[in-house]
Amino acid sequence: MSESLSVVIVTGLSGSGKSTAIRVLEDIGFYCIDNLPVVLIPNFLELCRLSPEISRVALGVDLREREFLRDSPRILDRLFEQSLPVEVLFLDASDEALIRRFSETRRPHPLSREGSPAEGIALEREKLLDMRDRASRIIDTTALTVHELRQELLQWFGSRGAQGTFSVSLMSFGYKYGTPNDADVVFDARFLANPYFVTDLRNLDGHDERVAAFVLDNDAARGFIERVLGLLDFTLPLHQREGRAYLTVAVGCTGGRHRSVALVDRLGYLLKERGYSVQLRQRDLGR
Repeated sequence: MSESLSVVIVTGLSGSGKSTAIRVLEDIGFYCIDNLPVVLIPNFLELCRLSPEISRVALGVDLREREFLRDSPRILDRLFEQSLPVEVLFLDASDEALIRRFSETRRPHPLSREGSPAEGIALEREKLLDMRDRASRIIDTTALTVHELRQELLQWFGSRGAQGTFSVSLMSFGYKYGTPNDADVVFDARFLANPYFVTDLRNLDGHDERVAAFVLDNDAARGFIERVLGLLDFTLPLHQREGRAYLTVAVGCTGGRHRSVALVDRLGYLLKERGYSVQLRQRDLGR
């Protein structure tokens, strides 16, 4: 298969945003087919290789495969063994978020027996475990709006052809809203003085120069940034050497509004200076 053909397998839990992901990839030029039987994927990709007009392909694979779903791990392993350029994008979300989404749309879960989606979600997680284990990238959509999911996909896939480089995703978050499931590395910044307790700064956020100065202009913050950068300077090249396309680094404070935002902004600036492709995501800033 031609090395110029880029293939993304989009999979994940019902209600996690797979349809949105397929639409986004189609919008940026991927040739998309949703619910193609997995046993046909090798032959289909061979046809794509022969087409001069197809360079990027996205395939939706999920519970709708029915009896073909059990063949998915075997087919993917065969593609991996052939060193084909295939990525597996797995979309996930918390049970609570999925239950809420099914309730809002008034649609039954495809595996629920008596209208309650909880049992269906648990069974679906079990059926998709092998696919999740083979994922190149996992996106937790629990706290993402459709717009935010679209932006994240555009960051990773929209400029893939132009950059083709290792990327670092920096995320701020609030511990009161939970630790992000899709983070590879998590740093806790709650030891720093909190601008929330300063009257003039409470209603501002970490993007504001006054808040940033309060958070960053002290020995504790400077020492933290120096050590985080030292760790990343050492580990990022090793991740690249192992063939990873990205690393997600999360920095948390209590509410995800002041300290973590200022730190992520600063770390992003310094990593860009080092030549890395950097995406910033302030997960809980609007809460």
